[in-house]
Amino acid sequence: MTYPNVQLHIDGKWRDAEAKRTIDVINPATEEVIGTVAHASKADLEEAVAAADRGFRIWRDMPAYERSKLMRKAADLIRERADSIAKILTMEQGKVFAEARIETMTAADVIEWFAEEGRRAYGRLIPARTTGVYQMAIREPVGPVAAFTPWNFPVNQVVKKLAAALAAGCSIIVKAPEETPASPAELIRAFVDAGVPTGVVNLVYGVPAEVSEFLIPHPVIRKMSFTGSTPVGKHLAALAGQHMKRATMELGGHAPAIVFDDADVESAAKIMVAAKYRNAGQVCISPTRFLVQDGVYDQFVERFVAGAKAIKVGDGLDASSTMGALANDRRIASIEGLLQDAKANGGKVATGGNRVGNKGYFFEPTVMTDVPNSARAMNDEPFGPLALISRFGTFDDAVEEANRLPYGLASYAFTRSAKTATAIGANIDAGMMSINNFALALPETPFGGVKDSGYGAEGGIEGLDAYLSTKFISQAGV
Repeated sequence: MTYPNVQLHIDGKWRDAEAKRTIDVINPATEEVIGTVAHASKADLEEAVAAADRGFRIWRDMPAYERSKLMRKAADLIRERADSIAKILTMEQGKVFAEARIETMTAADVIEWFAEEGRRAYGRLIPARTTGVYQMAIREPVGPVAAFTPWNFPVNQVVKKLAAALAAGCSIIVKAPEETPASPAELIRAFVDAGVPTGVVNLVYGVPAEVSEFLIPHPVIRKMSFTGSTPVGKHLAALAGQHMKRATMELGGHAPAIVFDDADVESAAKIMVAAKYRNAGQVCISPTRFLVQDGVYDQFVERFVAGAKAIKVGDGLDASSTMGALANDRRIASIEGLLQDAKANGGKVATGGNRVGNKGYFFEPTVMTDVPNSARAMNDEPFGPLALISRFGTFDDAVEEANRLPYGLASYAFTRSAKTATAIGANIDAGMMSINNFALALPETPFGGVKDSGYGAEGGIEGLDAYLSTKFISQAGV
C-alpha cells in the first residue's frame, strides 16, 4: 500500500497549500520519509474560516434528522475502509495494526452515537407565572469550531470533536497532527464522500502555534477544543479566555493504579499490562504510577514483569508484533532521560530499559521499582512504555500518593471489597475512575479530567453539550 501525500481540505476541495509548502512524514518503524503533508499559510487559514462561516449557516439550518443520516453514512464508509485506514495509521504512527483497526472501528461507533444523540438535543418549556406566556429554553449550536488534536490517536482524537460538533449543528476546522496526517484525512474524506455540505468540515496542517494563534482569536470561531500537553493547553486556554471563547481542554495525566491486598492480583496484572503498553504507553489515560499494597506487592510485581516480558516489540504491520514503535525520536530521548534520572535516584529496573535495535523508534516494555517521588518520572507524565511500581501500607497512604500530583485525568483501582471500591472512588481526585477493569473512553461515557488535566468532557451527553448554547425565550400573545 502506498502512503498518500496529504492535502488540505478547505471549502469542499482537496488541495495543496497556497504557498506549496509541505512537511515530511516519517514512518517511526523504519525512520524513512514515506510522504508529505501540506503546510497551511495564513491565506489558507483565512479561507478555511470563511468556508466554516458559510458552512455553519447551511448546517445549523439542516434538520437534526438529516444531519444524523449524513453522519451515519460517514460511519458506514469508515467501516468499509477500516483496513486501509488502519494500515495508513500504523505506517505513520507506529502502533500495531490490530490497535489501529480498533481505533478506526471505534471512530465509526463514536460518529454513530453522536448522530443519534444529536437528534435528542432537547430544550424545555418552563411554566410561566402569567397566563398567555410561553417560556422556552432552546438549544442552539455554538458556532464554528476550531479543533486541535495530537498524534497518539490521530483518528479518535479528531472524531470525538468532529462528531460532537457536527451532531450539534456546528461547522469545524480541524488542525490535525502533522506527524500523523493521513489517517485523520481519511476520516474527513468519509464525511465529504457522505455528502456533508461544502464548508462544514475543513482540515488544515501547519505550525501548531501559528495555526492556534490565528484561529482561536478569530471572530468567526466561537469554540475551541484541544487535546494535548498541560503546558500548551494552559497557553491556549488563556488565549481563548482573552476572547471569551468556549473551550474544552483534555490535557495530560499521570494515572495512579491502586492494587489493594484483597484484589484479584492475576486479573489486575493482566488488565494493567494491556492498558500500560497499549500504543507503547503513549496514551493520556495510561496507568503510570502503580501503587500496590504490601501484602500483594511481590506477587503483583512478579506477574506484571512476566506480562511485560511476554510483549513482542516490532513493526506494527508485522502480525506477530504486540507493541509497535514510539511515534517519534523525541519519545525515545524522553524515556531514556526519565530512566537515567530514576536510576540516579535509586530506582531499580525490573525488566526492559533499553532501545530495541538501531533502526526505528522501538523501546522495550520497561518496569521500574523503588523509584522515589524525587525522581522526574514520578512527577512528569512518562508517555511511553515505562511502568513505575511502588508499595503502600494503608488506604490513606494510597489516597495521599494518588492525589499528590496536580493531574487528575484517569485513575484505576483493584479490590474485592465493595466498601473499599466505594471509598476509593469517592476519595481520588480524577475525572475518571475505573475499578477492577479498564473501561474508559466509550462513546456514551464522559471523558475528561480535573485540576491540571483540563476541564470539560468529550463523549456522552456532556460531549454534545459542549457544542450547544442555551437560549431563553419568553413569548407572550399579542
